[in-house]
Amino acid sequence: MAARLVGVLVVGFDTATPAVSVAVHDGDRVLAEASAADGRRHGELLAPMIAKVLADAGASRTDLTAVAVGVGPGPYTGLRVGLVTARVLGAVLGIPVHGVCSLDVIAAAVTSPAGREFAVATDARRKEVYWARYAAGGNPLQPPAAGGNPLQPPAAGGNPLQPPAASGNPLRPPAVGGHRLEGPLVGPAAAIPGAADLPVAGAGGQLYPEAFGEVIEPAYPDAGTLCGLVAARIAAGEPVLPAEPLYLRRPDAREPGPPKRVTPS
Repeated sequence: MAARLVGVLVVGFDTATPAVSVAVHDGDRVLAEASAADGRRHGELLAPMIAKVLADAGASRTDLTAVAVGVGPGPYTGLRVGLVTARVLGAVLGIPVHGVCSLDVIAAAVTSPAGREFAVATDARRKEVYWARYAAGGNPLQPPAAGGNPLQPPAAGGNPLQPPAASGNPLRPPAVGGHRLEGPLVGPAAAIPGAADLPVAGAGGQLYPEAFGEVIEPAYPDAGTLCGLVAARIAAGEPVLPAEPLYLRRPDAREPGPPKRVTPS
């Protein structure tokens, strides 16, 4: 049986793309992580991967003090797997659940070429991409300021599932380090203004290289980076998102309408 850890321990995961990424983070560094790219097996992969990274970190679920989750945008089915899992873990364990835009997670891992603006684009299907544009500069993963770990669980008496208050449009979440310039949005890659001059991270650039400038890494969100973003945002006093999906459009699957009349009225 794993020894109980003292302090802060966060599990983070993202299922907004074909990749599933999971990490355990102590508020300062990644203790264990795992990833797999299989867009049709999110539900099958996520729970065993969470169990694996906890075991690799020498921890159990009861040691966790928070959950960090990518909230998209992304296709309905895969995104829902991560969000439902995050909500259930938070509710069962009585710990806070922090959401982050998945495009921001990719952007936080980008080393912007020559300090230029860049785009992040992921596959939205229907020959479209989810995208956002970012300014270069700044470190969105700046370590927390001295005086306490920003991922420390809330004091007793509060609601551990209540996210910090946020203003504005919930489809325009807070930018990475204040550097997101536009988005998240969805549409054809060729229709993104100025995209041909922008380096692009994310799998959308690999799918539609003719629409962008240089294709750069990473292609998918990384859960270790996700946990670092949550720590940085809380330390900076910036709001994090609730565990609600950023779909940006209706799901591909819809409820059927009433049957059509096939006989004359």
